[in-house]
Amino acid sequence: MSRTSSIGDSAELDGNLTLSDRLKVFKNSHFDPNAFVTSKCQTMNEKEIRHLCSYLVDLKRASAEEMRKSVYANYAAFIRTSREISDLEGQLISMRNFLSTQAALVHGLSEHARIDSLWAASEDSIADDLSNFDDGELSESEDWLIELLDTFEVLLAERRVDEAMQALEKGEGLANESRKKHSLSPTALITLETAIRDQRQKLAYQLADTISQPSTRGQELRSAVLALKNLGDAPRAHTLLLNSHHQKLKSSLPSLRSSNNSCGRSYTIALSQVVFSTIAQAASDSLAVYGEEPAYTSELVTWAVKETEAFAFLLKRHVLASSAASGGLRVAAECIHICLGHCSLLEARGLSLATVLLRLFKPVIEQALNANLKKIEEISAALAAADDWLLTYPPAGGRSFSSSASLGSAMASQPKLSSSANRFNSMIQDFLEDAGPLESLQLDGSSLGGVLQVFSSYVHLLMRALPSSAETEESLEGSGSKIVRIAETESQQLALLANASLLADELLPYAAMKLLPLPPRMDEQPKRSSERQSRLPEQREWKKKLQRSVDRLRDSFCRQHALDLIFTEDGDTHLNAYIYTSLDDNVEEPEWFPSLIFQELFMTLTRMASIATDMFIGRERFATILLMRLTETVILWLSDDQTFWEEIEEGPKPLGPLGLQQLYLDMEFVLLFSSQGRYLSRNLHQVIKNIIARAIDAVAATGVDPYSTLPEDDWFAEVAQIAIKMLTGKANFGNVERDVTSPTASVSAKSVSSIVSHGSN
Repeated sequence: MSRTSSIGDSAELDGNLTLSDRLKVFKNSHFDPNAFVTSKCQTMNEKEIRHLCSYLVDLKRASAEEMRKSVYANYAAFIRTSREISDLEGQLISMRNFLSTQAALVHGLSEHARIDSLWAASEDSIADDLSNFDDGELSESEDWLIELLDTFEVLLAERRVDEAMQALEKGEGLANESRKKHSLSPTALITLETAIRDQRQKLAYQLADTISQPSTRGQELRSAVLALKNLGDAPRAHTLLLNSHHQKLKSSLPSLRSSNNSCGRSYTIALSQVVFSTIAQAASDSLAVYGEEPAYTSELVTWAVKETEAFAFLLKRHVLASSAASGGLRVAAECIHICLGHCSLLEARGLSLATVLLRLFKPVIEQALNANLKKIEEISAALAAADDWLLTYPPAGGRSFSSSASLGSAMASQPKLSSSANRFNSMIQDFLEDAGPLESLQLDGSSLGGVLQVFSSYVHLLMRALPSSAETEESLEGSGSKIVRIAETESQQLALLANASLLADELLPYAAMKLLPLPPRMDEQPKRSSERQSRLPEQREWKKKLQRSVDRLRDSFCRQHALDLIFTEDGDTHLNAYIYTSLDDNVEEPEWFPSLIFQELFMTLTRMASIATDMFIGRERFATILLMRLTETVILWLSDDQTFWEEIEEGPKPLGPLGLQQLYLDMEFVLLFSSQGRYLSRNLHQVIKNIIARAIDAVAATGVDPYSTLPEDDWFAEVAQIAIKMLTGKANFGNVERDVTSPTASVSAKSVSSIVSHGSN
């Protein structure tokens, strides 16, 4: 086998084959393990061998799981068949005893017929026999028979079971011996066998009655079951044993319901202890009498499952249903953990009923989860309607602090959120803390999915708080849509983003750690370790989904501010081709300064950067990406505006040298302030370069050499830098005559005249 083929085999191991197809090679009657390993490993390297071993281990695990599912799928049929076989065995034993009795009866009747026919001829002999009876000359066996019959009656009347069993054994021994040695007359033998059968039946009825009595417990119960089993009625004895425990359990339930522990934790503890201790006692009794015989073990398991289902029904009706409907997740989780704790004690006796409980309780817990999540969503919506979107520390929650210093320290360690976000965070923290113990129910995925859902709903509320959503909100008013208070100022709008980003990046992932297994220990079982490792990718994917919700809010924020910059209230655009094509109509050369829309973009970004510095402490990356996305949104709109470029390239008044110089200056201005603000992305840089290149091509298409009219790159950088200083109020030109408060102030001073004149050369 070549190395290529072995690699092909390794790739084949990862194929999406069904379990049946993967096991097909092992089902062959001529399968040779040594040959299989040799064929796979002959040319494999160490990595490929490890891969094969891992594949075989996974295949073994999958095969075992498939077998377990198959057993469970056919478990009821298996138990039913086992019981039918046991019943059939009992019937065969009864039939054998019946046939033996019938044979003895026929034999006795024939003897009676012969005796009657000879009665007249042997009257004297009979008289002699009667004389012998009167003289007490009975045979030893016949004398014992008379005593035995009397003993049977006495032992049964006095309920001396062990002695009655011994007497029956002696009687059966005498009957067997008489059949072989003919030590008893036929009449006496028939009498003995009939008496044994009748007394056996009476003893069986007596034992069944004893087993069914509520007062029969412990060793007395086991002795009665064992005696009935020894009488040849083992299946019935086992059924009576289980039914006895069921009746005892049933009789104890009314006292539990009538006591003060009729609800909540106390009732759960009492009920769980009674039910599972009864099941444990039944298992002990069954094992003591029957050992590990499969038929009776299966019947015990079936009975235990039914009792567990009845227990779960009671608990759901009296405790869990009301808790789940009201969203009482903590009560429901605590009750289930109590049940699982008692249930785990049965595993030492070979009864694993935890899966039954989990299957029965899972729908109730899911109902409680959904009720909690719905409540969180409704409360968040109500709070968002009154939120002022100002970031504050969370309320102290009733905690006391010894000094103002300790209070300040505690406040500093807490995140600042708006009022609705603080409440949302506290509700999610409580929810995940309550859902943490539900890991055994495998509902941690549902819990995280629910948190993701309510977070997306809350982010949707934040999106509707943006001013751009006001008109949509008004159109939806009266249609059942929730009202959200609008964030009017930039500070309030950035607070919306601060809420979402802090929740998604830090608070919710930290809370979700409560659903993960504890950190690994040196003595940790491999199963627990593998479970934790398998959940890490799920948590990472969950965090990505949280971030996508935040991204939608950020994109909505950037889109709103970009549209506010680009469009007027009347629907016209501030960013159009006329800004650039009209410059070449002027007789005088313009005073070079960035266009108004880009001045406004710079001032908006500067204000937001200042606000974000205080608002996103420790999360500067998010603020940087926000400014980057807002800048990209405006520039990408310019790059993709077909109307703008049609007028530039094909309009009646094409772009001229001065318009090109202005557009070039605007783009260099954006490059400079985004670079200085550290939110210049590679994508933004490339889009700006493409815009400049396209504008140069448009001018070149008119027959003008654009490079002969454009100044050097340093000129654009210096003008852009001067514009930044003037717009931020940091310019210091001694001979500059300007209004520094006006964003449209032009550069006309002698100190910058050389730069301006250089642009006309």
